[in-house]
Amino acid sequence: MYTYLEQAEDGLPLRPAGEWAAVKLDYLRRYIDVFETSMRDKWTERNYIDLMAGPGKNRVKDTGAILLGSPLLSLTTKYPFTTYYFVDQEHVNTDALKERCSASHINERIRICTGDCNNLIDSIITKIKQTEKYSLNLAFLDPEGMELQWETVAKLTSIRRMDLIINYPQYSLNRAMKPAFDREIDTAVDRFFGDSSWRDVYRKWLVNRRIGLHRQLIDLYKFKLQDLGYSEVRRGDEIGVEPLIRNVKRNAPLYRLLFASKHPLGEKFWHDITRRDLHGQLRLMDSY
Repeated sequence: MYTYLEQAEDGLPLRPAGEWAAVKLDYLRRYIDVFETSMRDKWTERNYIDLMAGPGKNRVKDTGAILLGSPLLSLTTKYPFTTYYFVDQEHVNTDALKERCSASHINERIRICTGDCNNLIDSIITKIKQTEKYSLNLAFLDPEGMELQWETVAKLTSIRRMDLIINYPQYSLNRAMKPAFDREIDTAVDRFFGDSSWRDVYRKWLVNRRIGLHRQLIDLYKFKLQDLGYSEVRRGDEIGVEPLIRNVKRNAPLYRLLFASKHPLGEKFWHDITRRDLHGQLRLMDSY
């Protein structure tokens, strides 16, 4: 129990991860630190929502290193949130996460649910809306594949002040789009984008591949967020907008982290954080 909240073995299940997970988690950790340090005295209610939370810790497959997962990073930050909502599909993950969270002195602030987040999101939204007037909110949406549905994202955006960090699953989309495009029925790709508009982008890209497919698809996703009130979701700069997480050994793009806020300060925080990588180096422009 003494190591449940530490970056160490504790005898409970771990999520297998690649070395690249450390990059993603570092961006998240730094944003949480800035978010809570800056906002803790301004908002009486600050909710953290993690819809694919996992067991709370990861083991890097190649090195055996233990990493704190997203829920424990949010829980052990210097200035914790007032309420936490953790969801995972698997009982083995939520059971391990509950056990780890039991070691926290703020365990009473944590709500852990087992099931499909796309089905559970309504109950979470209902709870948050009870104090929406006084709340500032951060949601981390980190699917392993194509589990996240646009409808779930849209429901989260119905909350007035909701920052979003979204794993855009580039590798999974690369694998799923061709078979999905060849089908005329509802697919995981259609549910991820919320409709069939991605098909027009993909069709045009098949004819003219000079513009990167994912640049166009990410813009489509961001335009849809803009329609939901996120004015601060598009900006180009010298290092690109969305951090790209790669499988370093294969030099293969895995996913990008999209950020959306309804306030320019959130965008500024994210921009400042993602200008530099895990090692503090200025991040270079990524191709799409």
